[in-house]
Amino acid sequence: MNSADMVWILVATTLVFFMAIPGLTLFYGGMVRARNVVNMFMQCFATACLMVVLWYVAGYSIAYGDGNGYWGGFGKLFLNGVTLDTMVGTLPEILFFAFQMTFAIITPVIILGACAERVKFGFVLLFSGLWMLLVYAPVAHWVWGGGFLSDGGIFGDLGVRDYAGGLVVHQTAGLAALVLAIVIGPRLNTNSNPHSPGLVMMGAAMLWVGWLGFNGGSALAADPTAAMALTVTLIAGAASSLSWLAWEYVKFGKFTLVGMVTGTLSGLAAITPAAGFVDPAYALLIGAIAGMMCQEAVYLLRRFGIDDTLDVFAVHGVGGVYGSMMIAPLGIANWTAQIGGIAIVGAYTICVTLVLIFFCKGVVGIRVSEEHENSGLDKVLHGQRGYELLT
Repeated sequence: MNSADMVWILVATTLVFFMAIPGLTLFYGGMVRARNVVNMFMQCFATACLMVVLWYVAGYSIAYGDGNGYWGGFGKLFLNGVTLDTMVGTLPEILFFAFQMTFAIITPVIILGACAERVKFGFVLLFSGLWMLLVYAPVAHWVWGGGFLSDGGIFGDLGVRDYAGGLVVHQTAGLAALVLAIVIGPRLNTNSNPHSPGLVMMGAAMLWVGWLGFNGGSALAADPTAAMALTVTLIAGAASSLSWLAWEYVKFGKFTLVGMVTGTLSGLAAITPAAGFVDPAYALLIGAIAGMMCQEAVYLLRRFGIDDTLDVFAVHGVGGVYGSMMIAPLGIANWTAQIGGIAIVGAYTICVTLVLIFFCKGVVGIRVSEEHENSGLDKVLHGQRGYELLT
């Protein structure tokens, strides 16, 4: 056991949890209309609580158990065999479990932005729980848990490279969000602006702070790789914020607060798979391109009439896949492995997500009534309003 490594991963675990609650919760809450802010807060917080329990019960075993190349198995259900003495590298396994839990929390929460303002609360919980167990956990096993996409798997000695979640987190969440948005259909009124740009900015700032633990902690050690990952996370986020602003001004003649911080998240998603492999100059390039690329993806989806309410696919899906591909030109990753990994993870995510959507729809329904959507979900579903003076 290395005490320095342990202290750093304790801090990183706290930072990544901080990303979901309160970071992503505030970001999403500010993006929706005032009449739906409590509903958005409820979805994020309740989903996070559910993921904690499910990761303990079965998620960790599926992702990091000693099964086979495709499935971790059930040998570590309820942390069976995990004690204070069992180790993962230089860390107590219980700490590794907690750090990986925070990734399993935030990934389903990211998806919620795609179906905001029109989906039933019961559907959110049922779908999120099944999706984490049947999509996120198996993919984490394939890439990070010694599965068939990792070194020694189907791509040989040099397997898929995903430092902190470009495929495992951002591609899976982004594609699931896209499928969900298409199946559910657009809101009755899509001509709305974020009700509180200030909340959006505060949430984004918390996400950026938390992302230092997300990427820096993925080294699983207090070492130079962690320091570089943290540094390039700052650089890519800043570069993407500025490039989004510049491109937005070229196209629309305005600098918007929500646009700037959406650019921040685009750069952070793009640097995530590469953070432990690239230097600051390359991170600057990744971030600068991500700001413009993800912005174009936002408007492309809108032109096709796809109401991904909070731009989950354009930011996380496009950013994560783009960042994963940007590793290959450096020779750090194999082109075949990266493209193959993206294709396999993408196909699996889309297929299982579709099955889960229709299963959950049959069990609890999926969409609220037109009357409830028009009146807002806060009072209807939760008996509360975020702002009591507003109707």
